[in-house]
Amino acid sequence: MAGSLEGVKSPSQARLSFARVNFPPSGRRPVNSCTHPLDDLSRFAIAKLRPCLRQFEQFFQDLLSPKALPKLGFACLSSSGNLDNSLQESYSSPTTVVPNPPFNSNKRPHSTQRSHRKPRHGSQDETNEEQERVLISEVLIQNKDGEELDNRELLGTASSALKASKPNSALTVKEVQEDVHRIIETGYFSACMPIAEDTRDGIRLIFQVEPNHELKGLVCDGANVLPTRVIEDSFKNEFGKVINIQKLNKALDKLNGWYMERGLFAQVTDVELLSGGIMRIQVAESVVNNINIRFLDKKTGEPTTGKTRPETLLRQLTTKKGQVYSLQQGRRDVETVLTMGIMEDVSIVPQAASSDSSMVDLTMNVVERVPGGFSAGGGLSGNGITSGPLSGLIGSFAYSHRNVMGKNQKLNISLERGQVDSMFRINYTDPWIEGDDKRTARSITMQNSRTPGTVVHGIKRGASGPLHGGVTIGRLTAGLDYSRPLRPKWSGSAGISFQRAGARDDNGCPKVEDIYGGPLTFSGKAYDEMLVAKLETVYTDSGDHGSSQFVFNVEQGLPVAQDWLFFNRLNVRARQGIQIGPARCIASFSGGTVIGDLAPHEAFPIGGTNSVRGYEEGAVGSGRSCIVASGEISVPMFGPVEGALFADYGTDLGSGRTVAGDPAGVRGKPGTGYGYGAGIRVDSPLGPLRLEYALNDINQQRFHFGIGYRN
Repeated sequence: MAGSLEGVKSPSQARLSFARVNFPPSGRRPVNSCTHPLDDLSRFAIAKLRPCLRQFEQFFQDLLSPKALPKLGFACLSSSGNLDNSLQESYSSPTTVVPNPPFNSNKRPHSTQRSHRKPRHGSQDETNEEQERVLISEVLIQNKDGEELDNRELLGTASSALKASKPNSALTVKEVQEDVHRIIETGYFSACMPIAEDTRDGIRLIFQVEPNHELKGLVCDGANVLPTRVIEDSFKNEFGKVINIQKLNKALDKLNGWYMERGLFAQVTDVELLSGGIMRIQVAESVVNNINIRFLDKKTGEPTTGKTRPETLLRQLTTKKGQVYSLQQGRRDVETVLTMGIMEDVSIVPQAASSDSSMVDLTMNVVERVPGGFSAGGGLSGNGITSGPLSGLIGSFAYSHRNVMGKNQKLNISLERGQVDSMFRINYTDPWIEGDDKRTARSITMQNSRTPGTVVHGIKRGASGPLHGGVTIGRLTAGLDYSRPLRPKWSGSAGISFQRAGARDDNGCPKVEDIYGGPLTFSGKAYDEMLVAKLETVYTDSGDHGSSQFVFNVEQGLPVAQDWLFFNRLNVRARQGIQIGPARCIASFSGGTVIGDLAPHEAFPIGGTNSVRGYEEGAVGSGRSCIVASGEISVPMFGPVEGALFADYGTDLGSGRTVAGDPAGVRGKPGTGYGYGAGIRVDSPLGPLRLEYALNDINQQRFHFGIGYRN
């Protein structure tokens, strides 16, 4: 840092109006309509220099008289007319600190007779007057005390700024005026006055300048959210140096830029130079006064009565009363309210507070959606197509209410039914528990499901019999989960659930052995019971499928009762997406292991549409542990269609034989395999539709069809 920072403060607020320190040349408008703090110097200089203008005019009248010309050997190129009116117009700008002496003479060039005719008026005379020239023999730059500048750098800067004013040159009023402006526009001087002196060698033109003070300290008022570090970085190269108005403007632009980048309603409003080289910067930050909710009718747009409680919406906002209002924060708040799923349209309108113009009132206009209703649809089972072309298809019927009691609480009741799959589910979710400041959500779930046992207990390839081995897995679940955001992009959940799972035959009767005599439950009974505690951590870079994601899940079986299972299950899933030109590359990895009691149907299945493509569902293996890796490159083709190349690999790490009954070994599954192929993706209202053709490592070919992205 060039100098020390003395007294950087940010104590108070200021009214919102913008000003920049600037010295625009005469005839130009200031950078902003507000006056800058150094304009006082301008007005002071003009007031003091008006008498000098008249003296300067009289000096040139005497100088150009018939008696004076032979004595001085001075050649007046043109002396007719009166320039007083034009000069008054040229220096009427209140921000101009440069008084220019009028060159007024009634003497014609080389004439010894005084002209008695009245000066002409009009644009032609004024143009002639501006073009009158006076020969200058010497040009000096001095301070206001008539002494040479001590600062050689400033002297060189001022000298370099002079373009027309050179020794032995004939100058017009306009040229002197332009040189004065050039000196001021260097930014180092607060005042400049041209003075003409009669010397033995001719006319000496002196530019008396007043340099700005050195910047020794800084005080910043009203900057409650502006970090001190930003202020220091903006002015670090100016401390201990003569203030330059141009550089000062750039430093102020950095402060305003910091606010603009964050969408904050704030800006620098005033700059003042105090005694001792201390600069005072005034900042105005618009603080939120009140936040109001206004419900609008969807059809008319007129205010109406809403069903949602206002406090339910207000607590979703990160913008709070007393904060500096941010446009970016306001946009995020709008998106947050929309993601609640209960609003069709949301907007925030800021306006100046009636009680204090430095504060802002916010009105959130919302249009509510229909809170609930019935729906029907269809899709594919998560277990894929197992026992025929229609086995994976399911139909669904559901009732949902998105805004129970106006608190944004969700109730969902759904029924799904397929040729083999079925599920009945009731879920009640409170996205934000009332009174909690951590945005904790609570979810209560009850579910009764039936899934095919194909992936673990299906028949051998090529054998006769039902493909699902005559086994379906029934599971009854009741659970409670809590979740909350942990930090940006990270979330966590914890829960506990009771599960009762067992096998059934095609007639719905309990079954304890599969078609090859292997056990279907760990306990040997018709069903296994377990109390499971769960912890999960999720990192998501963004909502896009190609973004980074990491999921870690651990489940612990609690042996509260004697026959309840006691185990620990770990699951890890990771995905990384990279954009290379138009192509998108995605690498994914998943793996898991189980320690302790394990029912055979709970083993990790490997192979299929969402695992290793080129194999049927679960055809690679099923074990206590597994690893599945996949790589994919997709390229847009036309419209919503894109093409993809992929390769998958999966292994049970040799753990298949540790599963009770070794279901994978009995069915001749290899335990390790890979597949590769190509496919297309089509965006649809149901999600991405995937049609893929794959070959595996034993030269088998298979088509895969799926809805949605792979896990």
